[in-house]
Amino acid sequence: MQMRSVILRESGLPKPYSNSKPLKIELVELTPPGPMEVLVKIKAAGVCHSDLSAINGDRPRPLPVALGHEASGVVAAIGPSVEKVEVGDHVVMSFLPVCGHCSYCAEGRASLCEPGYQANAAGTLLSGGKHIRLRGYEINHHSGVSAFSEYAVVSASSVVKVTKDIDLATAALFGCAVMTGVGAVMNTCGVRPGRSVAVIGLGGVGLSAILGAVASGASDIVAIDLIQAKLDLAKELGATKTFLATSPNIVAQVKGATSGGVDYAIEMAGSKKAFELAYEITRRGGMTATAGLASANSRFEVSPLPLVGEERTIKGSYMGSCVPSRDIPRYIDLYLKGKLPVDKLLSSTGPLYEINEVFDRLDRAEINRHLVLMD
Repeated sequence: MQMRSVILRESGLPKPYSNSKPLKIELVELTPPGPMEVLVKIKAAGVCHSDLSAINGDRPRPLPVALGHEASGVVAAIGPSVEKVEVGDHVVMSFLPVCGHCSYCAEGRASLCEPGYQANAAGTLLSGGKHIRLRGYEINHHSGVSAFSEYAVVSASSVVKVTKDIDLATAALFGCAVMTGVGAVMNTCGVRPGRSVAVIGLGGVGLSAILGAVASGASDIVAIDLIQAKLDLAKELGATKTFLATSPNIVAQVKGATSGGVDYAIEMAGSKKAFELAYEITRRGGMTATAGLASANSRFEVSPLPLVGEERTIKGSYMGSCVPSRDIPRYIDLYLKGKLPVDKLLSSTGPLYEINEVFDRLDRAEINRHLVLMD
């Protein structure tokens, strides 16, 4: 079948992207799903910094690639041996296919699925195949999803069936922003009621972490960002204290407001400075977690003395340490019960043809989450 898809051919083109146009909407050929694969009609796709990092070259991807990794849709067809979904089911895509049988999956650590990681790195589906063709040439898949398209063929391991009680536009947010942010709080850190949490970097993922901290019953919830408007929204979402990252003596300010630092400091900005700040405001015996995906060239230094003497923990968080089939339905249930108001993260929606302009806005930190609506 033929469909429209957003293709990235070259990374690192100059800004603004509205002029250089790194993303082109192409008419491509999509081949049918094979065994254990599913054809999904995409309804909504979120615009995320992980997409931006492929555009600006911070995280190189096999090119050319059909971009996009956070999406929802309706199952349009299934390949042989698919049993977990049927035609007409509403689904949210996971940006890491989960094989279910590697050692990490067997341990319940689906976010570390090795075959899934290898497939994403190669630009293929979990099967090793590619389904998108442009003028006879194969196009790579982005995170096994390629969401900025009218349709997607994905591994059955990349889809999670969700209730039809949630509208599909809102559901798309659970595929990355909510899964990563809420999961970092609940799974990676294991925040318990009464504990204190700081979130540094308030994009869609960071704001989701604020919501996760509220839902977990955290007492002090500290929000830190460079932009006052994001701090104002974090306050609306439940943050109890907010600080501009540029404030003089910010470490002393946060420690003074939290009795010596927070139990959990979570870096979501993808910045070395943000991680160092997170580490400095973590109290003795506390945990510093990062889900920010800084540039591969970034480095930070930590003295082993406080790490040992204060029994500190540094922990990475990928995909919110989630098992998608378990956690996405759980988080949607919290949303439907009014305990996880993720719809407040949505800054704007728009059509596919505005894609380059939207990434300019994301790069300028003007939006938290934008959804591309395929209809």
